[in-house]
Amino acid sequence: MKTAFMTKLRSNKALKSNLITFGMVIIAYILMEILMAAGVLSNLLKGLLVPLCVYAILAVSLNLTVGILGELSLGHAGFMCVGAFSSAFFSKCMQEAIPIAGVRFTLAILIGALCAGLFGILIGIPVLRLKGDYLAIVTLAFGEIIKNLVNILYIGIDENGFHFSTKSSLELNMSENGKIIIQGAQGITGTPNDSSFTVGILLLLITLFIVLNLIHSRDGRAIMAIRDNTIAAESVGINITKYKLMAFSISAALAGVAGVLYAHNISTLTALPKNFGYNMSIMILVFVVLGGIGNIRGSIIAAVILTLLPELLRGLNDYRMLIYAVVLIAMMLFNWAPSCIRWREKMTYWLKSKKPVKNSGKEA
Repeated sequence: MKTAFMTKLRSNKALKSNLITFGMVIIAYILMEILMAAGVLSNLLKGLLVPLCVYAILAVSLNLTVGILGELSLGHAGFMCVGAFSSAFFSKCMQEAIPIAGVRFTLAILIGALCAGLFGILIGIPVLRLKGDYLAIVTLAFGEIIKNLVNILYIGIDENGFHFSTKSSLELNMSENGKIIIQGAQGITGTPNDSSFTVGILLLLITLFIVLNLIHSRDGRAIMAIRDNTIAAESVGINITKYKLMAFSISAALAGVAGVLYAHNISTLTALPKNFGYNMSIMILVFVVLGGIGNIRGSIIAAVILTLLPELLRGLNDYRMLIYAVVLIAMMLFNWAPSCIRWREKMTYWLKSKKPVKNSGKEA
């Protein structure tokens, strides 16, 4: 009876925490819509709404690998690149065949997630046997390889089908009616602009639903057991390879969804270092670390703050980066300094002690 009561208590606590996270996202969406309707938001902030959703999805998905699985991955931008280019390629090819934007974009999301998840499985099978720095280096190499492969890839289509080349567009040997879809380093141009803030929020909510339900499920507990002690988890019969691949591939698929949202928000999609390179992977990791490793809600807050802050401080050109650095240090101290952790625990205990205790019945 006592065990059942404790299980129910933990379940109620998890449900309350999840509802707070969902409510935070929904309230932020409603607030932004009100500000846009009132004409208060500048064009700069309006342009940042979809990227904010992209970065939030990336931060939540990477936290599944880093915080819940406990493996350091530096190739998250590579999975985003796979989702972005596969979905943009599909949308470009099917722009005339599927004129309904909603249907085409939904299929593009599924294709981007499927391709990125498939790459996650293919990369995860050999890579997840490694640990620590070795895993980080190999995933980093994967992200760079994907980016460089896209930059040398030329794909065109005509009445005879698809044509591929890794040299130049002249090597495609297409007919006069053919069109080039991927132009090497110039990427894909003319992708349908199907992304919007509303779609981004819906995808973020779906991402949260998938990740939070996984964390609080039996599979999620197995994944966290592997994170805490691999040997102990294996000794009680947990399939290490299965659950590592599960977490890694789901994380990759969600990064692919973020890539789809990103690709359909810009007119020209290119595989530049700033978009899908090492710096992007590190930036996503910074969101996770500063928001709190394993803290899904914190990842979203960190992604929003660290994306908005440089733009909001753009008027203070002389002090912008200084303020940004101070905020980074302050967030790091707040999340990781022992004294700050003890202070947060004291405040949490004090707030709970102020609440009236309800009589939950006698324990058997």
